Formats: sequence, structure tokens, C-alpha cells
Amino acid sequence: MRNPSPRLTSSEIVARRGDRNSVDPRRPYAYLVEPECNAQGKIVDVATLFLTNRECPFRCLMCDLWKNTLMDSVAVGDIPEQIRWGLRQLRSSKEIKLYNSGNFFDPKAIPPADFPQIADLVRGFDRVIVENHPKLCGNACLEFRDLIAPAKLEVALGLETCHPEVLLALNKQMTLADYDRAATFLTSNNIDVRTFLLLRPPYLSEEEGVAWTMKSLRHAFDQGSHCCSIIPTRSGNGAMEFLEQSGDFAPPSGASLERVLSQGLALNRGRVFVDLWDAERFFPCNACRHQRIEQLQTMNLQQRLFPELIDCEACS
Repeated sequence: MRNPSPRLTSSEIVARRGDRNSVDPRRPYAYLVEPECNAQGKIVDVATLFLTNRECPFRCLMCDLWKNTLMDSVAVGDIPEQIRWGLRQLRSSKEIKLYNSGNFFDPKAIPPADFPQIADLVRGFDRVIVENHPKLCGNACLEFRDLIAPAKLEVALGLETCHPEVLLALNKQMTLADYDRAATFLTSNNIDVRTFLLLRPPYLSEEEGVAWTMKSLRHAFDQGSHCCSIIPTRSGNGAMEFLEQSGDFAPPSGASLERVLSQGLALNRGRVFVDLWDAERFFPCNACRHQRIEQLQTMNLQQRLFPELIDCEACS
């Protein structure tokens, strides 16, 4: 492991940013429907609305979600209008993700006064999935849980890694104990937990990246997470390019992505997904790239291991 000290401060991370995208406070900045294996092991359609709102107050080292956020809070009524408009664009789905580039229970991002309207719009789904920082899990989660009933609430927490030094260097302003407390609070109040993990965050070698992702996966399951999504760490926000140039970061290989999904599924402790957005960048071989990504997509959907991973003569 490379020494993560001195680590980048919030102001240094922000100073290396590029421009924000132009977004509309009355419209989600993106929306889609995609299949996912649900908690019962069935493949269902899941609608995802990427809500436009104020930027997250936590300046995480690896984050590029600020690109589609606003400088100021949205007005009361804007978020329900985004959801209402977004749902009209999409086909009917069983579950919905309300992702807002930050924290659903940050009152400066999603006005609590909008909760009743939001609940009216999503109550017909079987499951409502939101994302939130571990330090912002409190009574507002319980209020929203009750409002959306009988829909099941699921909160996605970003643990990223259980490596204590790397977690500190990510500038998430949280500790492993903060994650543990949030997971316990949520699960003990009948709220499901999904956990986001990074594959090969800064300061770790390829092998260390795989090993710590697996340690983090086990830790998340130990804390009651029923589902984990593994995200290959990417550049693209300014700070990560700086770390690439200094030798403190390199993106993981596609082979490592295959390894952690295979090993994660073999644990048989809960659903494990790998994030395949822009996955082509992790598979440089033209001969096997599409086949390997398709196999990962199938493993995500079916939550089962393949007898063998693809062996390519061109890149073996």
C-alpha cells in the first residue's frame, strides 16, 4: 500500500474539478429502467430516477456526482415534480431507485416537506431504494419508511472500503464505526441496507484492491447488509487524475472485476452486483471485451457463478 498522507483536503479536491453540467431543478437529470435480481431472487424491472438537487456536503475524493447538481437547494415541490415527470417517461416497474447524487435524508437536498408527496408517488412500488450517508441516518428515515408503506424502504450506504487508512483518505468524513451504527439502526428498524463498495480505491495495488474489497464485502454482510454493489474506481473528477499522475491511483482491471464478483457470489451471503457503467474501459481487448461484459451482466442478473470465466487467446 502507498502512503495516503498527506491526503487531499476538501478544498484541494474541489479546486481540481472541472465544470458542472447544466441541470433543471424541475427535471431529473437522467432516468432509466433496467432489470435487477430482487431480494426474492426474481428478475424485475427497476426504475431509476437521478434527481437534481443541491450538491452533497461531503467532498469525497473519488466522487464525480457533483457534475449534475445545483449550488442551491431546490424549492419545495421541485422533487415531487421531477418524480412525477420522470415516471411518465418510463414503463411500469416493480421497484424504484430515487438516487440524488448525495443523501436523500439531507434536508438541504430533499426538503422534508416534500416527503408526503414523494410517498404518494412511489407507494405503489414494491420497494423504494434511496442513497444516504451513514452519518445522516436518523428519524427522517423512519418517517419516510412509514409514509411509503406498504412499499419496503431500502437505504444504500457508501462504505467504499473497510481499510481504515484508505477510508480516511477518501474524505468521506466517516469511520467504519459510523457505517456500523447506521447499518444497525436501519436494520433494527425494518429498513433494508444496500452497500456500495469500491474496487481498488486509491493507494492500493491491484491485489490489495481485490483483497480489501472482499474484506469490505464480508464486513457489510456481517453488519446486516442484504445486498452489495461493487463499483470499479474511476478517474474523471480531477482529483483522481491528480492521483494517477502521482502514482497513487490506477483503475482496476476487468479481471479483478470478474474475481470479486465470482468470489462475492461464492460467499452466498446476499446479492452481489458489479457496476458495469462504462465497463468497456476496464476491458481493453477487442477480441473478448463484449463477451466478458455480457457474462458479468448475466452473473449480476442471475446471481450465479459460471463454471469458468472466459479465457481469451488474444489477451491471455
